[in-house]
Amino acid sequence: GAVQPSTGALADRYGALKIMVVGGALYALGLVGMAISTDALNFSLAGGLLIGLAQTATTYSVVYGILGRNVPAEKRVWAMGIAAAAGSFGQFLMIPVEQGLLSSFGANDALLMLALMASLMIPIAFMLREPNVSNLQQTSDQTIKQALKEAIGNPSFRLLTLGYFVCGFQVVFIAVHLAPYLKDLSSVYPDVGAPVVATSALALIGLFNIFGTYSAGILGQRFPKKYLLSGIYLGRSVAIIGFLILPLSPMTTYIFAAIMGYLWLSTIPLTNGIVAQIFGVKYLTMLSGLVFFSHQLGSFCGAFFG
Repeated sequence: GAVQPSTGALADRYGALKIMVVGGALYALGLVGMAISTDALNFSLAGGLLIGLAQTATTYSVVYGILGRNVPAEKRVWAMGIAAAAGSFGQFLMIPVEQGLLSSFGANDALLMLALMASLMIPIAFMLREPNVSNLQQTSDQTIKQALKEAIGNPSFRLLTLGYFVCGFQVVFIAVHLAPYLKDLSSVYPDVGAPVVATSALALIGLFNIFGTYSAGILGQRFPKKYLLSGIYLGRSVAIIGFLILPLSPMTTYIFAAIMGYLWLSTIPLTNGIVAQIFGVKYLTMLSGLVFFSHQLGSFCGAFFG
């Protein structure tokens, strides 16, 4: 999260190709490092530092910068919704795949196989084309420092950043603590203690996330994005309260996962669409990265304080 704005600024300045190639290499190296680590420190450095750096160069902020510069404004949020839906499909697909790899080959070999998969991002990055980057840098004389000052001084940007903190807190809190929560309560509700319940719930989140992010992209082109974001955050709160007060069972867990999945990453195309709408696309990757830093701070708090 801390490095994301800097990576975004580099992508805005030099184009996403070089950034994503480096990110793909770091991602693969991080997974290999996790596989060969023999102590907790090296494992944490590989999985936390290397993959953390890799994600700043391969995930939504960089991808949305490309889309923002190459897709017409009237289709921008829709395109971002498609990209988020593709990422959501990856989450849905990879959870059972990873579980199967772990069961069949063990953790080390599974991580090495995942490293091979992650390395596919490198050749895919060469398919990216950003013909407008150099021209875009000449369309205005605003510097990075001026763009940052304008954004930080804008009340809407600060509120958007605060909202993204809440988003990160909620999704990582659930992703990290749902399975232990179900296990802790299995003495009272035995049916929810089976590992398949937590795994299925996370897969359902990924499945419904596909539909939620795509729907957000479509609705964001037709309705004010700020109202859609407010509705998403309110809907999450209602779902969480309902999950806590209703009797716990596999079915209520699956229903909760489906609702949260629909609202899971639907904030992303809307948030980035608002950033592009207010500030333009010249420094979209950097400004999206700055907002995303707040999301990652929330994610840290959701994991740690939980």
